[in-house]
Amino acid sequence: MLILDQGFVEDQFGLGLIARAVEEGIDVIKPMGIMIFNMGGRPGQGVCKRLFERRGLRVNKLWQTKILQASDTDISALVEIEKNNPHRFEFFMGLVGDQPICARTAWAFGKAGGRISHALSVYSCQLRHPNQVKKIFEFLKNGFHDISNSLDLYFEDDSVADEKIPFLAYLAGVLKDSSRFPYEPPTGGKRFRELIAAFMKTYHHVPLSADNVAIFPSRATAIENSLRLFNPRLAIVDEHLTRNLPRDWLTSLEIEQTRDTKTSIAGITVIEAPRQSDLMIEMIRKLRPQVVVTGIATFEAVTSSAFEHLLGVTREIGSRLFIDISDQFELSSLPSSIGVLKYLARTSLPSHAAIICGLLKNQVYADLEVAFVISEEQTIFDALTRTVELLQGNTALISQYYYGCLLHELLSFQLPDRRQHAERETENVKSSDTDMIGFSSSAISVLNQAELSVGVTEKSALLHMDVDQIFLPTPSPVKAAIFESFARQNVTESECDVTPSLKQFVKNAYNLSVDHSAEFIHADFPLALFNKLVLCCIEEGGSLCMPTGSNGNYVSAAKFLNANIVSIATQAEVGFKLTEKQLSGALETVNKPWVYISGPTINPTGLLYSNEEMKSLLTVCARYGARVIIDTSFSGIEFNSQGWDGWNLDASLAGLTGKPSFSVCLLGGLFSKVPTGGIAYGFLVLKQGFLNDSFHSFSGLNKPHSTVRYTAKKLFELGELKGDLTDAAQGQGKLLATRLKRLKETLENCGWEVIEARGGVSVIAKPSAYIGKSIKLERDGSTWETKLNDTNIREAMLRATGLCINGASWTGIPDYCRFTFALDDGDFDRALDCIVKFKQLVK
Repeated sequence: MLILDQGFVEDQFGLGLIARAVEEGIDVIKPMGIMIFNMGGRPGQGVCKRLFERRGLRVNKLWQTKILQASDTDISALVEIEKNNPHRFEFFMGLVGDQPICARTAWAFGKAGGRISHALSVYSCQLRHPNQVKKIFEFLKNGFHDISNSLDLYFEDDSVADEKIPFLAYLAGVLKDSSRFPYEPPTGGKRFRELIAAFMKTYHHVPLSADNVAIFPSRATAIENSLRLFNPRLAIVDEHLTRNLPRDWLTSLEIEQTRDTKTSIAGITVIEAPRQSDLMIEMIRKLRPQVVVTGIATFEAVTSSAFEHLLGVTREIGSRLFIDISDQFELSSLPSSIGVLKYLARTSLPSHAAIICGLLKNQVYADLEVAFVISEEQTIFDALTRTVELLQGNTALISQYYYGCLLHELLSFQLPDRRQHAERETENVKSSDTDMIGFSSSAISVLNQAELSVGVTEKSALLHMDVDQIFLPTPSPVKAAIFESFARQNVTESECDVTPSLKQFVKNAYNLSVDHSAEFIHADFPLALFNKLVLCCIEEGGSLCMPTGSNGNYVSAAKFLNANIVSIATQAEVGFKLTEKQLSGALETVNKPWVYISGPTINPTGLLYSNEEMKSLLTVCARYGARVIIDTSFSGIEFNSQGWDGWNLDASLAGLTGKPSFSVCLLGGLFSKVPTGGIAYGFLVLKQGFLNDSFHSFSGLNKPHSTVRYTAKKLFELGELKGDLTDAAQGQGKLLATRLKRLKETLENCGWEVIEARGGVSVIAKPSAYIGKSIKLERDGSTWETKLNDTNIREAMLRATGLCINGASWTGIPDYCRFTFALDDGDFDRALDCIVKFKQLVK
């Protein structure tokens, strides 16, 4: 006897056994095999057919007849189902009736002595994408049966099926085969960049490498980041590309005041211009901008002449040129001809020009965007990749996976080109760098001094204890939520609305009530939201007050944006926590203060602010009228929390009196609660009075896609329940506590002074035994030797062992380095070995 596991959506129609048989058949059938099903039609022909179609089968009805319903069969159960369900079962009056009647009518007709019948059909079923569909169901049966009801592999348009089914199969493979998502540099996944370069080479004959391609979350962020990198006095931007630029750039008229200067002292002024090349060129000649961002009009896009004219005029007057090809670029086996790429096929890209392309044209997930920038000038390319890290954080991995899957399919379809590509010409007239605008002074300072991510090398694998990511195994509920968000079709906006779940999360986690006057802002990463707050601070003429021992990425980002930063000294005696006395002393001399507080878990120290400590800090902020940014992005797992009872922000804020400018916002994400795989999500809660209008004037914010919002909502809801996700979070906390103990022991045995963390994923330590000692390294015939101090120990450890850590310039605390420990088991063990090895190399 076959025992059926309940849970199929078809159970309510009496088709659970058939559904089970179909899925077992998918598992064993050969790719071109056919399944034959003989089915009673009482649930209705539409329901029967959909049972097969949503599982990726093509259906052909071979034969149909009617059979009389046995007189002793009770169909009252079907009548009850119809009472509580809009579905209507399908019966007929006698054998000759051709108009279906519902179960209730059939029951009444039968009770009155009439004979009722139902259809009997024979279906032939064949897999639509055999190998991919098999892979999807192999994933579902491996512990994810609960989400099978969300799966729908039926598509009226074959082109949609050809995109979605291979991606779902790829995603299923990633989630099934990988316990965790890997580290990828902020510039984008190496494989994805290689696929873009290969597509350019194969389909457009442009010989690029992955090192010419930088990945951005969207075209809008690529444009805004590029403008902030150069901070031009005047930029001309194609009118189609200005929608997401800051409002003040489009309303400023500060053109004459600094006409002859090479860098902008005030803000950026953007002039909108028509896309038509002759009009754009005339505008460029008259206004002489330092940066030009434009697309190519449709009627001019096929040939390269418009692009060449733009290259010539921008080179002549010394303008940087960014050309957008998003409207013409197609991920297709027969892509349209693009004049810009025709030019690049025969001539290298000049140093003053770069290509921007937003990938948005797909058949399945509307508004799912990834962008890339192409530059063959190494200095410009490196700087652009750093702006992603400083201003955005990263580009969500699964978005890269989606477009990477499309590229892979197209490259697999294309026959390899065995012909030797023609040599490209080099530009005859080189741009004069002295005539071109350089990077802004704040950008130069940050790019030269900030501790940014270490570039991936081909020679050796690096171990990353320097990134705010969790590389622990992704829990099954998270994998299920990710897959379900991409597998669903016709998801409603209410199903993606994170706000109600987020309100409850904020209330439960921090006891902060949020009324209707508050506003919730969503973004891909908390860092992007933080940077918008920094811009609001700058616009208000405020000073950003950050305690020493704050997240180094956030400090570098604020410096890049040229914020006025006030550093508040913290002391080792209290674990470098901000105290009421230190904050009060700093705010006495600050005009329009904005105070940044990382908590409850502090990044990078991993210590916790108690509720009383937080209340005292908020009291000081109220007294001086400060705007407070409470950053909870690195909170959620407090594993050494004995004696810590959490926060009660409602009670802490109640009754506070002070200057009217005092207000609080809450920044957060899904960072530490559980490993969230390849999705990225951040939120900002703006309480009443916290510059809502000013925040929205900086509109270039990359919003999370509906799939991400669906996943985030599911995870917030699951987090409030006592179930598998809660168990996973608790298990992660225990693991991190064990990791911290091992790391602390290893560091102390190797001469480091450790400040023990109570939460989060990082710890800080002072290399007491190393300062003033020498290290000498010999590799590949060269020698590197130095005397160690707090500014070079990071480089020394990297060179000696391949272990990446954060140094004192990142932590903001003299002499103290940071180590993150949420690594994969194997990587964590190797990292500990590197720490020991480094001790052995220092004399």
